[in-house]
Amino acid sequence: MSISAVILPVLVLVGLTLILLFSLGSSRLSTLRAGEVKVRDIALGERVWPKRILQLQNSYQNQFELPVLFYALVALALITRKADMLFVVMSWMFVATRLVHAAIHVTSNKVSIRFMAFLVGVLILAAMWIVFAVRIFAAEAGV
Repeated sequence: MSISAVILPVLVLVGLTLILLFSLGSSRLSTLRAGEVKVRDIALGERVWPKRILQLQNSYQNQFELPVLFYALVALALITRKADMLFVVMSWMFVATRLVHAAIHVTSNKVSIRFMAFLVGVLILAAMWIVFAVRIFAAEAGV
């Protein structure tokens, strides 16, 4: 499997993270300029932000939770040469769940639907780790 095929889902997920970061920064700046929140009110805490800012903030922070396990797995799969077509397909499936999760998070924020996107992503990522582990240990055992 080509390196670019393996890395492209990572780049899309990084892109999502950066889009959320810039959206959050822009929204915070607009909120401050509009006088909805004062700088002194946010100096020691963040719960004074309006709901839309908190949704963006939470979605951005989520990109440093579950996706970290994905990034680590991709790096290990590349190093050990265990990334194949199945790995790439599962990577895209995981990234799709993250895109859906983030979209729900910053729009309707319906927890039940958002949780389903999260759960599907967790299951895909867990399966990816299991497949990777089996392949590593099978290779060592000569199977």
